[in-house]
Amino acid sequence: MTRKTAKDFDPEVLKLFDKYVHGELSRRGFLASAAKFTLLGLTAEGLLEALSPRFAEAQQIGKDDPRISAKYVEYPSPSGYGTIRGYLVQPAQFTGKLPTVLVVHENRGLNPHIEDIARRIALDNFIAFAPDALFPLGGYPGDEDKARELFKTLDQTKTRADFIAATEVLKNLPEGNGKIGAVGFCYGGGIVNFRRNVPIWRQACLSTAVSRAPKRPRKSKRRCYCIMPGKMNASMPVGPLTRPR
Repeated sequence: MTRKTAKDFDPEVLKLFDKYVHGELSRRGFLASAAKFTLLGLTAEGLLEALSPRFAEAQQIGKDDPRISAKYVEYPSPSGYGTIRGYLVQPAQFTGKLPTVLVVHENRGLNPHIEDIARRIALDNFIAFAPDALFPLGGYPGDEDKARELFKTLDQTKTRADFIAATEVLKNLPEGNGKIGAVGFCYGGGIVNFRRNVPIWRQACLSTAVSRAPKRPRKSKRRCYCIMPGKMNASMPVGPLTRPR
């Protein structure tokens, strides 16, 4: 059976799902609100199932792809949770030193989709590093709902410090050339934008990325460069990377 795409759903259902994914609406709240949009033979539970990600189907680069070298790396975060783990991916073969990219996940931790994005970035001749903010709580639990609930319990001051510490990891990689970019999704986009208040990020981060629009957009004289012009959602193909200059 061909999986439905966004155009197959009522726009109001997509808005409800967006609120559910970002913690603004409970599962029960989604099911109750979506009930009036159910079609013949499709319940509110069925709608939620149809909208939920299927990581195996969306994967573009396998974990064992011979073109990449990937591993999990623990690093110190003295101002954060102490020790954090991240997914480090680079091309299996390359010459010289490579620019690096910090990949910041959504409000569910380092799930298979974000790991796949890191692998895609590596195939474009970057070194990608994707920390898992849920590592202090046992890591991504393998279930999106459980991950979302765990994420709410994190001390965000410490979590932001964990991502800042990850920038230091990239800065000191012997295979890296010292140039660091960043890409974040939803919550992760907010972390990337947070760099404006952190001196080391002002020097290191060359990009901003996909993020929910703030309620009150701030005017800024700083210019941001998006190194990911293509769509990076689980159900959409990724576009080519533009190397920061």
